[in-house]
Amino acid sequence: MTHPIIEVKNLSKQYTISQRLPYETFRDTATNLVKKPFQLLKGQKKLKKESFSALKDINFSINQGERIGIIGRNGAGKSTLLKVLSQITHPTTGEIKLRGRVASLLEVGTGFHPELTGRENIYLNGAILGMKQSEIKSRFDEIVAFAEIEKFIDTPVKRYSSGMYVRLAFAVAAHLEPDILIVDEVLAVGDAQFQKKCLGKMEEVGRGGRTVLFVSHNMDAITRLCDSSIYLVDGMIAYFGPTKKAVSMYLKSDSGITSVRKWPEISKAPGNDTVRLLSVAVHDEDNKTSESFDIRKKIGITLDYEVLKEGCIFTEGCSLLNDQGVNIFDSHDVSSDWWEIPRNKGHYSSTMWIPGNFLAEGNITVGIGLLNHDPFIIYLNELNAVIFNVVDSIEGGSARGKYGGNFPGVIRPLLQWNTVKIA
Repeated sequence: MTHPIIEVKNLSKQYTISQRLPYETFRDTATNLVKKPFQLLKGQKKLKKESFSALKDINFSINQGERIGIIGRNGAGKSTLLKVLSQITHPTTGEIKLRGRVASLLEVGTGFHPELTGRENIYLNGAILGMKQSEIKSRFDEIVAFAEIEKFIDTPVKRYSSGMYVRLAFAVAAHLEPDILIVDEVLAVGDAQFQKKCLGKMEEVGRGGRTVLFVSHNMDAITRLCDSSIYLVDGMIAYFGPTKKAVSMYLKSDSGITSVRKWPEISKAPGNDTVRLLSVAVHDEDNKTSESFDIRKKIGITLDYEVLKEGCIFTEGCSLLNDQGVNIFDSHDVSSDWWEIPRNKGHYSSTMWIPGNFLAEGNITVGIGLLNHDPFIIYLNELNAVIFNVVDSIEGGSARGKYGGNFPGVIRPLLQWNTVKIA
């Protein structure tokens, strides 16, 4: 009988949080000094201790060769689960069985000795994984080439940039052939080209029969890489199954997120001390907001924001993702003059129009950004600003025509066709 490569049973992880109680009044202090002089002389301060459950009764099993995504909002327990599986931290209760060699990439520099060179850390990590020196040596050149650090391989890693750290750490973890590869969102530190390279390598690792666990907020990457996904909510498994369904549940689950969103307190609004996002709304041509829109009609996305500092230069941007997490498109305002004009302080409003017969039906998640292209500066980036739904009826007038079945594609343009009889 073949056993799963990972088995988790009744896993829970609790942390104790200490909170300092409010300071006493002078009257309370004077009274306590009479009652408990020695305790106060020791300088003891009151602490309130509470327990926090990061993981609650987690159960699942994973077979060899599966590529599993782990998704959920910040604080859902994703990183804690990976740390427990990587044996960096122990569970409070429950049982974990790992049948194979585990390599983890959870935080920048994890597993590296800062005083050792890149070369020495490669051999150190291989030894930790239980590999012979000859095995490590046979893969050494491939690791260095993948990490693109040939010139710095004999430099102590404490002098590496965060990007160099990540490139080498991933190359080591992926090329030393662990049975289980665990990767957290740390890949976000690398540039876009290297992220693409890493995803390709993880696909290769999975096809080679090894198991991959991947945490990311990039639903496009999760959908592409993972056959199944675990969706965590408040430390519990809300769903474990096909990735498309898991991603759809995740994108639809953002409580309180609708087609209109406002941040009444500017200090708590997305952004920084230069610019803050005030509101985002999805609406039709009559400025009427709604949760659902006819596929044939124009859709407007309006963002209001407050510029807090004089002279900053930026452009507005929107990213649209479908309910499988696939990026439909990104759009920046580069057609008007605003994107290269220093802004004065004040309240601004920008609207992007999406033509009718462009988006496919389904739930659309909108991300909002304000950024400067040169030099590249991100002033704010609200990934899940609003959500709306596109509806395609079979009344005609759209690319669907009168066909009522499944219609694939992330966009659904109504294009012109010309047909002639040539004989």
